[in-house]
Amino acid sequence: MNALPKLRDATYSDLEALPPHVTGQILFGVLHAHPRPAPRHGVAANRLGTQVTGPFDFGTRGPGGWIFIVEPELHLGPHVVVPDIAGWKIERLTPFPDTAFIETPPDWLAEILSPSTQAIDRTDKLAVYAEFGVRHCWYVDPIAKTLEVMELTGGKWLLLAALKDAAPVCQPPFEAHTFPLDNLWVPDAIG
Repeated sequence: MNALPKLRDATYSDLEALPPHVTGQILFGVLHAHPRPAPRHGVAANRLGTQVTGPFDFGTRGPGGWIFIVEPELHLGPHVVVPDIAGWKIERLTPFPDTAFIETPPDWLAEILSPSTQAIDRTDKLAVYAEFGVRHCWYVDPIAKTLEVMELTGGKWLLLAALKDAAPVCQPPFEAHTFPLDNLWVPDAIG
């Protein structure tokens, strides 16, 4: 009986070889590549970023003290991951990195779910985030128009809330600001 040869783990060179319109990630040695997000996905990411940036980055009607980056390249051990939005308490990202990637795990991140990426977002990426101590993860689904809020507790993800419709969003770690969930979606008049 012949054994199959072991496939080599993906490398950063594999990411660099991807076409410019493709986002790549390396999870558990496997290269995952997918096209840029669809417009509905982009709108939800942008609008969520707007909701947290004002009060938590700029301190506008909120406590400030955070920094947010859209689609940062995170190097977490052997993994290269790209969440849709990530946030760090300022003191954890000091000094600010000058590299094209960040090795400090975020305190919070959001994944905007899409049919082509949600299986990886909900499994491999979530396992990596837990392994590296990311405390809060939000799953935003612009098609189902839902938000799932999770917190890492004792090394396990705990679902704190599952919201839909125009439910008020006032969830950890951003309890100091409330906004209606339906602020994140493409308006019905055009969608």
